[in-house]
Amino acid sequence: MAETIFSKIIRGEIPSHKVYEDDHVLAFLDIGPLSRGHTLVIPKQAVKTVGELSDESAAAIGRVLPRLCRAVQKVTGCEDYNILQNNGAPAHQAVFHVHFHIIPKPNAEEGLGIVWKPGKLENGAELAREIQEALESESR
Repeated sequence: MAETIFSKIIRGEIPSHKVYEDDHVLAFLDIGPLSRGHTLVIPKQAVKTVGELSDESAAAIGRVLPRLCRAVQKVTGCEDYNILQNNGAPAHQAVFHVHFHIIPKPNAEEGLGIVWKPGKLENGAELAREIQEALESESR
């Protein structure tokens, strides 16, 4: 994988405002926050997308993400927040190292704004079966 700014932050070559670190995960404040407390949570494993994460890295993020959300809520006083994670440039990923954003939503103006255009589920049974088969073939 190509070098990213997050690789340099993990190695301490670029300073960050760390809020959490263990053997597998680093969390720090976003330097371009959408709201006060906007925090990035990254695996130390250098991969581009969630689908590339090892089970160990994914589990480590899963263990700490809820605790970080609670801490951000407590400090910011925001009950509401978004967790955002993008995979690939067309999905708005800007740094090609897996990362999760915890973005407090204190009011309508601050935080993440989303335009959601729901479609219609077509052939749901077939699609669900195909996804189930893909999961089964992965575990073989």
